[in-house]
Amino acid sequence: MKSNLSIEKSNKKQELSASAKAETVLPAELAARLDLYPENKRRPVNKTLFKNEFFQLTYHVRDYSLDISSRGDIVYSAIPYDTARNYIQRAAIQYLLHPEEVRKYIELHKPTLEKYLMLSIYQVTNQRVNEQSPEVQQAYEAIFQNPLLEIQILGRLLQHDETGPLSANLAGKFLFSENVKTGIAGYIAEYLNFVVQLTQSLPIMTDGKNLQFLGSGQQENRMANKGMQQALTFESDIAPGLNLLPQEVKQSIERSIVPTTQPLPVNNRPLLRSEFGKELSEVRKGYVAHSVHPDELGSYFENVLSTENTNQLNVISDVHATDGKLPFVNRQFNILAGDLSDSHVKDETIKGIYVIGNHDLLDTLPITSDKTDEAWDLWRPFYRKKWFKELVKNPDDSWFLLPTGDHPYYGVVQTELAKRYPKVAVLNNQSLIHDGVRYVGLTIPVALVDRKKAQQQFILHTLQAVLEEDRDIPTILVSHAPLFNELSLLPPKSEAYNKDYTCSEPEIEALFEQYNILGAIHGHHHLPASSGRFKYTEFAGKKLFVVCSIYSKINTGFELMSLMKN
Repeated sequence: MKSNLSIEKSNKKQELSASAKAETVLPAELAARLDLYPENKRRPVNKTLFKNEFFQLTYHVRDYSLDISSRGDIVYSAIPYDTARNYIQRAAIQYLLHPEEVRKYIELHKPTLEKYLMLSIYQVTNQRVNEQSPEVQQAYEAIFQNPLLEIQILGRLLQHDETGPLSANLAGKFLFSENVKTGIAGYIAEYLNFVVQLTQSLPIMTDGKNLQFLGSGQQENRMANKGMQQALTFESDIAPGLNLLPQEVKQSIERSIVPTTQPLPVNNRPLLRSEFGKELSEVRKGYVAHSVHPDELGSYFENVLSTENTNQLNVISDVHATDGKLPFVNRQFNILAGDLSDSHVKDETIKGIYVIGNHDLLDTLPITSDKTDEAWDLWRPFYRKKWFKELVKNPDDSWFLLPTGDHPYYGVVQTELAKRYPKVAVLNNQSLIHDGVRYVGLTIPVALVDRKKAQQQFILHTLQAVLEEDRDIPTILVSHAPLFNELSLLPPKSEAYNKDYTCSEPEIEALFEQYNILGAIHGHHHLPASSGRFKYTEFAGKKLFVVCSIYSKINTGFELMSLMKN
């Protein structure tokens, strides 16, 4: 057994090691702040860099990331399981920078809001009204009379457009009379106060979720293209939005920039756990959401956003179209990372490349359930296979049984997909050269973690066969599920993340070193575009990009050309 002294020395050594690691990665301007906060001495992982009464900027040593978080007392929302915080924070910064554009975006969604307000009024009064009723129109106009509610409405619409319709607690989210009870307005006021103070004090930029250190090449590469074009910095002109905020909020923010000795009244007081913790616990104890899945509500809302983009290299995945047609238009070259359809979509005009996703394995099966029908002839060789029986019977519980991507089954799927998209090259462990760039399509419908060795042997042998001797041509790897964690955008905090799904095949790294591989593209994990559609990462001694572009109404594709020019 170690003595207390040796344990203390060991802990001290780890603390110093973590601190040293933090200082080597952090820019000097931020590293110098580590000693300003005594709590950093007992925190080996999460280091405080800046804080005020309610929020703090934290540096996470293990993944070199920055994060703004509540210090614990302030409540974001009294609505149980309210998942819109990041959207509303983004909306707050957009309102501060571009209030006119925010107004236009909300007005564009008037038909959507009228439906939400109609349902909200019913939840409160049990009275049914139609979209054009005076009650709905009055509630709609009320949105623009309170900037802190307008910010929230923008956030809710961003969530609606990215993840699908909302259904729970609509009154608290859309009606001013109910919204004032949620505490969200006070949270927004204090959040804006903090981010303005932060960006005025440190060379930091934020879009409401992602943060980037200004002037650091390493951080810029790590955080590139995560919505930073619309981010708040010390150079931002915040006057347009600041002048529209309630006077008390405006003065509080101005005071955070230029300290004053005169106390100012503060409206929109935040909801604090220290004062209302017991009440909040009671509200949430027996809470029943009465929520409906977004897929079931989608048909009730029209899409008011454009379905067409002009990206030259349009990356998209996981469309999961349910009405037999693609909901987006791109007339250029599309890089389709699987799972476009759950309704036997056919499209004779779309051009580009396609890799096989797990939903494609079912969507290509014949529509008829009569297995004596000749439509099933191509599938008969797999009837007796356990994985095929389970796939047809209960797909969500059988993905882990799928064979690795060199199996004949995927050739049949490829044949069926090619019939539906005649101008698309379906790459089943094959390559195609377009405008001087080689795209390698690997068949990885799911991450086979329990058979990682077999999966990575397949990846290695396929790449060796496809890449052959041409080591210089720029090459991009495309698959539905990511190759492994090192080339994945799935965050470690996600429930789907498996820390064991790492690259454990040294020959794969050696191959990456030998060939001019620029990056990897994947889908599968349904990551929202707001969390970032690409990053730069280090693998095999080189900088590679990783792209994941999941379809939503506000993301009909990612322009890969923006990376190709870097």
